[in-house]
Amino acid sequence: MRRAGMRKAVAVCVLAYALVAAIIAPSRPVLAQEKAANDVFKIGNHAARYDKNGFLLGWTSWNDALKREMDWYSRCPLDHGYPQFITVTFMDGAYHPDPKRNDTIPAMQNGMGILSYLKYDEFTHRRNLRILNTARAMGDYLITECNTPDTGKYPRFTRSTGRVGGFPQASDCGSQGDSPYEIEPDKGGIAGYALLRLYEATKSEKYREQALHNARVLAATMQEGDNTHSPWPFRADYRTGQGRGDISANMSFILRLFDGLIASGYGEFQSPRERLWRWIKTYQIPSATKDGLLWTQFHEDYNLDKNRNSWSPLHLARYLLEKRDAIDPEWRQDSKTLIEFVILHFTSIRSGVPVCGEQDDDKDPWGGALSTYGATLAVYSAATHTEEYKGLAYQALTYGLYATNDDGCPGQNALRPRRGGWQEDAHTDKIHNYMDALAAFPEWGK
Repeated sequence: MRRAGMRKAVAVCVLAYALVAAIIAPSRPVLAQEKAANDVFKIGNHAARYDKNGFLLGWTSWNDALKREMDWYSRCPLDHGYPQFITVTFMDGAYHPDPKRNDTIPAMQNGMGILSYLKYDEFTHRRNLRILNTARAMGDYLITECNTPDTGKYPRFTRSTGRVGGFPQASDCGSQGDSPYEIEPDKGGIAGYALLRLYEATKSEKYREQALHNARVLAATMQEGDNTHSPWPFRADYRTGQGRGDISANMSFILRLFDGLIASGYGEFQSPRERLWRWIKTYQIPSATKDGLLWTQFHEDYNLDKNRNSWSPLHLARYLLEKRDAIDPEWRQDSKTLIEFVILHFTSIRSGVPVCGEQDDDKDPWGGALSTYGATLAVYSAATHTEEYKGLAYQALTYGLYATNDDGCPGQNALRPRRGGWQEDAHTDKIHNYMDALAAFPEWGK
């Protein structure tokens, strides 16, 4: 009954979005024509464009906007041999670090950045060696500058947070919501999986070694999950292993890491992989049809233990959609459950466009969360050969690209004109999502 009630509520949300978009959006061009040229209705950094049916059009083609952005980052100055956007999390539109923010999120920012650059390299048929070299720089930064000391329960483990100017990061560099000596196990999973993919692309053994090490540390620290505890805590003191936060929502990237190593012949991860999947299938996915409290805690800058997020269920949905029957015979139903959970709790309408926020405490459409939402809906539509979410996916992703300036410098969201900000939202956790959407529907890029 609860699942049926949730689906009815989601259906109402989707219908309401369609109706509001049809009513609101067509008025925008008319209003713009009636205003002075310097008072045009804008989304992000551009005048909003709609078709006659109120459907948001891009300010330029997707392919052009993405190329401009990648070109802008190719001109980023170096810091200790790394492009500066790799080493700082807060950067403005002139490549200057924000002097008020010295906190960083190396694992998330560069793990997802590696995936973005590898996917863009494939998308552009590997014609530009600079793209792969930037992915290498992200990997080198993670394994050279961002590990915990070689001691304790999480030795040489990729840091979730750090400080600007740490080459390498200090032993007590934890920032944002982390205490000085804390790490977030799930972020080590993100970094490990990204480094494994980087090894596959480059055959450089150092990347696989770090991926393998992170996976072994995770396997050694794994606990039995239940309906109130995930297999790892959200945070842990790397010295003692003492956990903080019973739930860590993002389990799909640890699952991907274990899968990748098993496929490479490391059978030692078969048992922890099975235990992890059993917890996800038995407890976490069903939680999305109830209170969703097994989807709390993901963002590095938050300590709210009841704060559900959209990023983690969407990425699990995408994992299921990619693997399908090989992983979960109920992949279609389970991925839909996760998508519906996100639509019900995290979506809103901005500028006549249905968009997605990132968490209960912040439902603004930040670049990472919004593009994750759009891409997952696109992958679902392609995998199931349905139109149910296709229009929502295209609109959300088109809206997100309005954050990109003419010169390619992106803002962290499209709520207002700006340049730069959180580099994960502006760039590194965004490009891979557009690549997945374009793999599903190549015509969207033109």
